[in-house]
Amino acid sequence: MTLRVVIADDEDLTRTGLRIIIDSEPGLTVVGEAADGAGALTAARELRPDVVLMDVRMPAVDGVQAVRHLLSPPEPPKIIVITTFGNDDLVYEALRAGVSGFLLRRTRPDELVQAIRTVAAGDRLLFPSAVRTLAALHGDGRTVPGIGRLTEREADVLRLMARGLSNGEIAVELAVGTDVIRTHVSDVLSKLDARERPQAVIAAYESGFVSPR
Repeated sequence: MTLRVVIADDEDLTRTGLRIIIDSEPGLTVVGEAADGAGALTAARELRPDVVLMDVRMPAVDGVQAVRHLLSPPEPPKIIVITTFGNDDLVYEALRAGVSGFLLRRTRPDELVQAIRTVAAGDRLLFPSAVRTLAALHGDGRTVPGIGRLTEREADVLRLMARGLSNGEIAVELAVGTDVIRTHVSDVLSKLDARERPQAVIAAYESGFVSPR
């Protein structure tokens, strides 16, 4: 299956470079581009991509606002935020809103391609060390009621998710089948009211359930 990608960035050169990298990879294709947040919403609605690469700072509608709108339909695309600085407050807000991860603009082409495939698969945390760093910088010790409703096994799964393990790796760690882990991950996300793995992991860090240090 070919993964359909939309690029949303207000810099023409950036969009062109990303398109060249993505279109050169088998199984990936850029189906649309947008130069601002409003255009990103239109492109995603009309083209129904699998993944959106989203600049976090854009005119008309900023990246975080665009993210919240994009994630509201029943079957939203996966979203990767593109940013210059990994400790940007807007990046953290986008992660809390439900994006699948973020990339720095200096990311190597092979890392970009792997990131798209990773979020499309949805079974691994994208760049766990970076998410951990953001949690340490921005964590506010908030209460997450759903944490207390996790079963012992679900709690184990969440800890391993926070380490960046994939479903298959968690299955090996806990000596169970991958399908069992997939169910546990789904239950963890549901109990924490999280759309994506980063939301659940950030909630775990912010609540103190997992230490970002």
